[in-house]
Amino acid sequence: MKYLLDTHTLLWIVTDSPKLSKKAKKLYLETDNTILFSLASIWELAIKSSLGKIEFDKTLEGFVEEHVKGNNIQILNIELPHILRVEQLPFHHRNPFDRLLIAQLIENNLSIISYDKIFDLYKVNRIW
Repeated sequence: MKYLLDTHTLLWIVTDSPKLSKKAKKLYLETDNTILFSLASIWELAIKSSLGKIEFDKTLEGFVEEHVKGNNIQILNIELPHILRVEQLPFHHRNPFDRLLIAQLIENNLSIISYDKIFDLYKVNRIW
């Protein structure tokens, strides 16, 4: 199966946070699964870092190299169909990063590993 990690999910995996559900951790660790992390989430981290809302041991680039590429997590690029799909989504909330993730989930037929229940309003498969 292919799963997309929400931004906070990767951060909780990296920090071994007790907030990470056992099911989420199990899916992440199963070698048969393909784990993806969206370029939208990396963009979100870049903005949060530049605003001082998050700090990395190294740089964001170092974080991506170590924790994304270093753990065989595939980067899901942002493509035109994803952006066009955003326009069609109902406006349950305004977070542009979540809305882009939702569009990617729909366009790529993916499930998301996320604590955030807002995804449930969009008829996508959220696992926690």
